[in-house]
Amino acid sequence: MSEKVFVVTGAAGGLGWAIVEALAARQSARFALVDVNGPALEERAAQLHGRGIAVDTFTADLASETAVAGLVAELLSCYERIDLLVNNAGITHRSLSTQTSNAVIRRVMAVDYHAPVELAQGLLPQLRAAGGCVVNISSMAGWMPVLGRAGYCAAKSALHQYFETFREEVRDEGVRVLMVYPSFVATDIESNALSGDGGRARHKRSTVGRVRSAGWMAERIVSALEAGRERLFARDKSLLGAYLYKLAPGLFMRQMVKKFRIELEVGKAWH
Repeated sequence: MSEKVFVVTGAAGGLGWAIVEALAARQSARFALVDVNGPALEERAAQLHGRGIAVDTFTADLASETAVAGLVAELLSCYERIDLLVNNAGITHRSLSTQTSNAVIRRVMAVDYHAPVELAQGLLPQLRAAGGCVVNISSMAGWMPVLGRAGYCAAKSALHQYFETFREEVRDEGVRVLMVYPSFVATDIESNALSGDGGRARHKRSTVGRVRSAGWMAERIVSALEAGRERLFARDKSLLGAYLYKLAPGLFMRQMVKKFRIELEVGKAWH
């Protein structure tokens, strides 16, 4: 039997790298690391090589449909099987919807929704061959609205709906799907959040509950994967918020506005 192959996007840092480390500590496989940051990716590959772990690197900007298509072609030519596809790469923004450019919304949707869909569809033959699994890093923001994150919420909601449907359509073909819904995790996605004009968001993000480390989250994801789970939710105040939004949306919105009022204040100052 050929060696297992694990593909991880956004693998050069944050949660992506933490997932790679958690997987490497538990399972033997060849890693295909994908990231937009080529130098950082090569540093990570050197770390794995130093531990005797087989690794290949692929530099790609997942906001580009052409780049994603090229990545799919490369992966198909390199591997006869793909046992695991982790769609981890992500981008967010901190800006009011009325003050966010179309370009920012399109970039967020491209990275957070279109790229995972195009990768899963394009690599489906190799996933079928391995009886593989697609892991998608969604967000609790895909379940409920959050001020200043309209584009991000929309992308993660679309990701949820697409892959919940996709799972049932490929279940009989032996392909599995694990949807992960973290709450607040300390990763680069927030420190690199976009402003409405496409620059770097300058105000601090608002949070609810405890901010977990990438390593802590990665261990939970790999444990869920090994247990054959189909969904992994945050078990904190954000999960209670999701239930509140479904049962009493008016109350939820009032509480959310109080917690994330800084987004409105920043928006007024910008305007």
